[in-house]
Amino acid sequence: MYIRVSVYPNAKKEELIENGQDKCEVRVKEPAERNLANSRVMEILALQYRKNKKSIRLVSGHHSSRKIFSIED
Repeated sequence: MYIRVSVYPNAKKEELIENGQDKCEVRVKEPAERNLANSRVMEILALQYRKNKKSIRLVSGHHSSRKIFSIED
């Protein structure tokens, strides 16, 4: 399953907002440097979809705020 994620780093509080079946917005407290925000987004997605963090992979958007993640079934 693929999911499109809009990431907002340096937020005051962390939250995940679903905007449809395969779209969501994720706000994280971590800065967008040294892969900190991407790692935290993967942790939040793992919690949301009840998966192991290793089953979530960043497919595209490594340096962009709009990303595509793959979640193994």
